[in-house]
Amino acid sequence: MTKQIELYWSFRSPYSYLATPRLAQMEDAYDLTIVVRPVYPLAVRFGEFFDRVHPLWAPYLMRDTMRIAEMLGMPYRWPRPDPVVIDPATRRASAHQPHIHRLTRLGCAAAESERGLAFLLEISRAIWGGQSNDWSQGDHLALAAERAGCDLDYLDRKISSQPDKYEAIIASNQEAHAAAGHWGVPTMVFEGEPFFGQDRIELLTWKLKQRGLQPRSR
Repeated sequence: MTKQIELYWSFRSPYSYLATPRLAQMEDAYDLTIVVRPVYPLAVRFGEFFDRVHPLWAPYLMRDTMRIAEMLGMPYRWPRPDPVVIDPATRRASAHQPHIHRLTRLGCAAAESERGLAFLLEISRAIWGGQSNDWSQGDHLALAAERAGCDLDYLDRKISSQPDKYEAIIASNQEAHAAAGHWGVPTMVFEGEPFFGQDRIELLTWKLKQRGLQPRSR
């Protein structure tokens, strides 16, 4: 029987980016379906997020993500521009968010077309891979979407014509994420049990195999 996990994932999370290739490899190798459920980052959902974190949180995150990327052989640089617009005076997410709202809605629309994981994989590479000085301009996203088997113009038309629908999907994802027992990303949920972080993929695989996960037939 095909196993299924839910993936709660953010376009602003370096750990989400770093986890995605291994998750895609898992789905390819095993009789497994990964249901993509994009959520907004904590910086957008909770305006006081940066007020509460320890001052060493940001430098440690950069050190940690750089070494993980090096270990995995993945290109990595903090995105230009940042997917979340931060007000430098308040250190809080600005009210106007041209990037993260669009990206998260696009992720939901791609998931509807059953191209969710491929979309996350390719778009996150365009954002986090450091190949461009401005991933939001030109055809970077369009080409990434094409590699994922998606038409970016079509997805943009869908989310532009039904913004309330996609905001409701995101809100539902965030409620389900919390109900599963965690708040951070990436969180993978299998049979109601949350596995938080890119460093829990091996543990998740072990649990799936305990429940009968089998290699995918070729």
